[in-house]
Amino acid sequence: MTTLDDIIGKSQHKSLLSRIMGLQVFWVFTAAVLACLALTFMTDAFASERNLFNVARNFAFVAIIAIGMTAVIASGGIDLSVGSSVVLSAMVISVAMASGLPFWFAAVLALGAALLVGLLNGVLIAYAGMPAFVVTLGTLSAARSLAMVLSDNKMIWQFGPDHDILLWVGGGSTFGLPHPLFVLTALTIVMSLAFKWSRWGQHLFAIGSNETAAVLTGIPVKRLKVSIYMFSAFTAGLAGILMAGWLGSVTTNLGQAMELTVIAAAVIGGANLAGGEGTALGAVVGALLIEVIRNSLILLGISTFWQGMFIGTFIIVAVAFDRFRNFRT
Repeated sequence: MTTLDDIIGKSQHKSLLSRIMGLQVFWVFTAAVLACLALTFMTDAFASERNLFNVARNFAFVAIIAIGMTAVIASGGIDLSVGSSVVLSAMVISVAMASGLPFWFAAVLALGAALLVGLLNGVLIAYAGMPAFVVTLGTLSAARSLAMVLSDNKMIWQFGPDHDILLWVGGGSTFGLPHPLFVLTALTIVMSLAFKWSRWGQHLFAIGSNETAAVLTGIPVKRLKVSIYMFSAFTAGLAGILMAGWLGSVTTNLGQAMELTVIAAAVIGGANLAGGEGTALGAVVGALLIEVIRNSLILLGISTFWQGMFIGTFIIVAVAFDRFRNFRT
């Protein structure tokens, strides 16, 4: 005989299942898993230890920046300068270390340079009232130009006394896992908690949902926007340091056109371009799916020229899914 408790239990179970299946990140993760399974059977190379190591390392770079981009998008903004912040950070640490400075001091300088880009973006957007698209497009060009000036537009591949430390941090591994993946894991945990439980995170989503209402409730919107763009620049600067260590050399084309991939990862992972939605985990899953697609194109012998087509298509599908979900709600 079915009791009332049984009926309530089944109802709650169905409700939880419905909520999970209603999450965009669930379907993106499912697509990534299915793609991995398909590639495992279709190619001999995908499931190899070396290839999985490369996939984990490569997607970590994008995912780190995508978490920062998710914060910006969730607040109702956009940051097109992250690729240039990557190369500026990488160039600052390489030039500083080549001059004889220790790794840790050079890393602080590199992150400081990236944070200055974020500070400039935030001040112009929040206090001067300039459009985020225009401001970050301008700093995209300015930051990359500054990186060219610092290096005299030359490749830097000698990093001074602490050369091996930089290579270990960005290109090394522990327990068979690349170091950038450890950085990504720590950042994902911290920002997942910050987005959900901190006042900063709650105010961030409040701004993205309704900025006027946020102002009326006393949220310091302008200061918060500055901190959001600085956080986005920080994640780009962090990725720049790791990428310099991974590559073992830095050129001024590092991070070029990376903005599209990062924005795609954030949007595919559930960040709403209208603001008010987004998660750190979603950014990670979105970056994973993009890297799996990129890797599959290479393994299947498909021209990498098609990569932009696939990424663009996934952005459109992700936005369309979000619009459909909002329409149903």
